[in-house]
Amino acid sequence: MLGEKLKRVLGIQFPIIQGGMAGISEAELVSAVSEAGGLGVIGSGLLPASWLESQIKKTKELTKKPFGVNLFLQNPKIEELVKVVIRERVDVVFTGGGNPLPLFPYLQAAGIKIFCVVPSPRLAKKMEDNGADGVVVEGWESGGHVGKNTTFCLVPQARNLIREIPLVAAGGIYDRRTAAAAFLLGADGVQMGTRFLASKEAKVSEDYKKKILSATADDIQVILGFTGHPLRVIKNDFSQEMEKLEKEGAFPEEVKAERIAGGLGLGNVEKVPLLAGLSAGGISEIKNCKEIIEEVYFGALKEIEELYKKAKEN
Repeated sequence: MLGEKLKRVLGIQFPIIQGGMAGISEAELVSAVSEAGGLGVIGSGLLPASWLESQIKKTKELTKKPFGVNLFLQNPKIEELVKVVIRERVDVVFTGGGNPLPLFPYLQAAGIKIFCVVPSPRLAKKMEDNGADGVVVEGWESGGHVGKNTTFCLVPQARNLIREIPLVAAGGIYDRRTAAAAFLLGADGVQMGTRFLASKEAKVSEDYKKKILSATADDIQVILGFTGHPLRVIKNDFSQEMEKLEKEGAFPEEVKAERIAGGLGLGNVEKVPLLAGLSAGGISEIKNCKEIIEEVYFGALKEIEELYKKAKEN
């Protein structure tokens, strides 16, 4: 069966992780994913510790199954958030946006598993060498803040270096074929963000979801490269405004962080960043989390079985 190592480490039924989307992956979505057998992850982003604590408590009321918290290491109040996850004894923490190594001793002492989201095989190996429980290699196909390497290249290269801990693939994975490809490349599991954003349980506006369903590959772009933190979004008035700023030679400081991280998917879809990965171009239906997880997992199994069958016949 697929993903046994990841399932064993996280105590989940399916090797599928819901990406931590800041302000979007809240208790309702997180608990729905965990209840369906995957791993739901709260996205804390730049939000305060009080918000995170309330979401953890609410998630615990909605599910008794494992779930995680994604910590954005550029949050100026990161120490307060770490204290919350330790006090609440969260099952697993996902780190991104900075160097997580200084946090390792505190999380490990509390018995919290650590999964690091990294953009390169070298960093994946470094995390394993320093005691991480797992790594997520995220390709530039993902939504939100993006790196420079593709999932297709990251996964097999990281697989050649990672020996002991689970390797999770992220970026551009949304259906049975993309999941099957990730497993065949050597991943122990997959992480999906955009696909769960287009779920019935995601607390974003219906207009946002419609934007995802109607998007084609040509409608998805990377903006804010001049700030040093490029962002993948669906084209709208906001993205055009950011493009204009760049063309006019704006300084990075002119783009307020709260404008990027604060649109919780509930505002006017033309005025907020519509974070979405390239996978949005292949999503055409809103489903519940259980349907998404089972469709992706069992579909990937079938794809791989058929591939081996054809190989034997030839």
